Amino acid sequence: MERTANFVKLITTLSIFASFCALAQAQPQRSGGRQGQVAPHSGPPPAAPHSRPPPSVPSTRERWLSLPPAARQDFQRNAERWTRMSPEERNVLRQRENLRQAQIKRETDAALRDSGLRLDQEKRSQFESRYIEERRRVERALRQQIENERQKELPALIQQLKREFQLEPSGGATAKPGESPKSGK
Repeated sequence: MERTANFVKLITTLSIFASFCALAQAQPQRSGGRQGQVAPHSGPPPAAPHSRPPPSVPSTRERWLSLPPAARQDFQRNAERWTRMSPEERNVLRQRENLRQAQIKRETDAALRDSGLRLDQEKRSQFESRYIEERRRVERALRQQIENERQKELPALIQQLKREFQLEPSGGATAKPGESPKSGK
């Protein structure tokens, strides 16, 4: 169960990282002043002498520093785990992430369609971003509710199992605490 939870954390962290990267790449394109015009030369546009990204686009370092310490630790652990994975395992994760992204895209499109709104491309992009952001918030709250309920239910479950296994006439009652009768220890 813990391995599954860690795997879910890894996927979540990687998707957040991918979202950060996509956001960083997408925003400068939207904020440009002369979109749609072709530059007379093929090189990159000239930079202002001391140019910085617009204040609305935080740098990767700023985003990193804005993360809570626990999130940074999770990210570092997941990055280390990623580097230890075999190429096959990485491909499996990429495929799962692609499927998840496709599912979210389908659900986002369905939400927009169900809303009945007719939006231009910029407003549609804002709607999609907001939908995904709010969806993550809802999913996070639901995961927290489930975890809280699990923590409330576990002591009663443990007590019930304790009573059941203490009443069991077979060799189960003779096992040392901490050992399972089936573990063979």
